[in-house]
Amino acid sequence: MTTPRRCPALLISAPASGQGKTTFTAALARLHRNQGRRVRVFKSGPDFLDPTILERASGQPVYQLDLWMGGEAHCRGLLYQAAEQADLILVEGVMGLFDGTPSSADLATRLGIPVLAVVDAKAMAQTFGALALGLARFRPELPFAGVAANRVGSPGHAQLCASSLPPELRFFGALPLAEECALPSRHLGLLPAEEIDQLDARLERAASLLAEGEFDQLPAPVSFAPAEPYGQLPRPLAGVRIAIARDAAFSFVYRANLDLLQRLGAELRPFSPLTASALPEADSLYLPGGYPELHLHRLAANSALHAAIHTHHRAGRPIVAECGGMLYLLESLTNHSGERAALVGLIPGHGQMQGRLANLGLHSLSLPEGEVRGHTFHHSTLESPLPPAAMSIPSSGRGRPEPLFRLGRLFASYLHLYLPANPALAAALFAPQPAPN
Repeated sequence: MTTPRRCPALLISAPASGQGKTTFTAALARLHRNQGRRVRVFKSGPDFLDPTILERASGQPVYQLDLWMGGEAHCRGLLYQAAEQADLILVEGVMGLFDGTPSSADLATRLGIPVLAVVDAKAMAQTFGALALGLARFRPELPFAGVAANRVGSPGHAQLCASSLPPELRFFGALPLAEECALPSRHLGLLPAEEIDQLDARLERAASLLAEGEFDQLPAPVSFAPAEPYGQLPRPLAGVRIAIARDAAFSFVYRANLDLLQRLGAELRPFSPLTASALPEADSLYLPGGYPELHLHRLAANSALHAAIHTHHRAGRPIVAECGGMLYLLESLTNHSGERAALVGLIPGHGQMQGRLANLGLHSLSLPEGEVRGHTFHHSTLESPLPPAAMSIPSSGRGRPEPLFRLGRLFASYLHLYLPANPALAAALFAPQPAPN
């Protein structure tokens, strides 16, 4: 019988977004990596940008842990696999500790991972203690490891924060306010790792600052019960070649999606719509989300690839396009500067970048092939005469439903699909059988 695996672990959370969770988690990962430890980092919730930084910091792949999208068994399976080889597991939370349904606190409680709360102390003194105590006691069942102060102005400021805590609440230490550690952002969040100037130097500096506290000590081990993240899968995609867009314009894809497709038997063939004049030899095409608006004119100029995508579609081969991938298939897109360019033209209609968030949240789609889950997060709108084949269902009941467009074997939506939520549906979307009448 397979036995549980034990590995030191922490979930890094905060009172709110913008407190410095990613910087702190990345610095902690780099600190322990520099000490020769194998560190595995996970990201709670649907995020594509923070994981690129966490991967650079840890030197290991980063996966999402989301109780709603993937389910508890899937999350447990990912952690169990990581615990087999890791010396330390870190999970970066999403938003504030208790924000959302499910929240980071829900994840920590269900999986038994102690919480390290990071509090931005830049504009406070003894109130730090009150805020930390509230986080620790708000839900008595929450495993709580302690608290750390971020963006402190001096050693004296850090000591002031520490002295405000009750004796039973552990103070791990502080990270000073240091511009050389800052991580820049744009409209969808932090910049991806490859766009951040001198990222490794920033991570090294942050790690060296953390080393001055108690952060180089391993936390207590957590027991991770045996679980399989994808279950026992058949191989319905054996021999199926999937061309997948992977470059600066199309980088928003879950690692778990790629793992699942490969476990289903598919061969993944990456290519760049920014530079490739033709598709790889492939049976199916996967266009994930990203930043097509930032590369609008290069994408528009690649007419040879536009023609290749039309040829692929006319042959009845599957195309799955998510968010930015869907915008790329429209007749045209207007970027934030008001510049409009013609794109692939496979989907009738036009996209328009907006100055503010257009939609955000976890959604599900009920389809003839089954239900699939994912999330939406975009700053664009689109107008198309093509009637939606279905509308998504926001998990919170407060979000705005998103249209799904189906045209032959084309499947296009603003949703970033989390394919492990329904492996059979994933296989159906990419399998090169003829489209149903």
